[in-house]
Amino acid sequence: MIIIGELINTSREGLESAVKGRDKEFIQNLAKKQEDAGADFIDVNCGTLIQEEPEALEWLVKTVQAVVEVPLCIDSPNPEALKRGLEAYEHEENAIINSITAESERYEQILPLLKEYDVSVVALAMDDNGMPKNADDRINVATNLVEDLIADGIAMEDIYVDPIIQPIGTDVKMGPEILNAIDTITNKYEEIHITCGLSNISHGLPKRQLLNQSFLVLAMSRGLDSAILDPLDEKIMSLAIAGDTLLGNDKYCGNYIRAAKSDKLTI
Repeated sequence: MIIIGELINTSREGLESAVKGRDKEFIQNLAKKQEDAGADFIDVNCGTLIQEEPEALEWLVKTVQAVVEVPLCIDSPNPEALKRGLEAYEHEENAIINSITAESERYEQILPLLKEYDVSVVALAMDDNGMPKNADDRINVATNLVEDLIADGIAMEDIYVDPIIQPIGTDVKMGPEILNAIDTITNKYEEIHITCGLSNISHGLPKRQLLNQSFLVLAMSRGLDSAILDPLDEKIMSLAIAGDTLLGNDKYCGNYIRAAKSDKLTI
């Protein structure tokens, strides 16, 4: 399971002021905490800053990569900001760009960055018709997007399809729709990754962690192998480790045993 730590995002309380104020210590501490908790990538997102986003994202990339050993997920809808972030990126492992879509203009803007900087990419299942409404929409858009990316020279193992989770509070059928989409896409393209913004599923509902934790296990059983989530949630990280083991992705149960011996599993 590939964990992308979600906490450095200016839409979260206290983060916008920290980035605007260039609070290096605050940002670096948050990055280190996520790495220490087991994150495989650290997501950096300052999309709420709009006008100053390119400069701020460049600063975030430099600030975070200075203190962590894991690679970054550089997160923005703004091609200029992504380019500034990628120019500043120095880690030996490839970054992930979050994200490209099947929208014509967005695709044309982001594709050159994928080729120039040799990065992986989150591929959102959205096209010029807008947000997908059901599993079939997600499957069709994701299929078209993956086929276009492959035709344009992007390796399947560098593609992270995001079926776009929407809150079950506004559509109670969203859970099954997402699970069915993951199942079909995974069966069609065995080498690609499936990721998601996990906490979107519980937006607006009480006791959100319970829903996030439950949905993670359900989605993993259908083929989800990556998630953008809070790695400081010890229970969800424990479930990710245990789920990987139960699904046969943990040779000799090695990761599970190491996590148990390191006291990283929460019951």
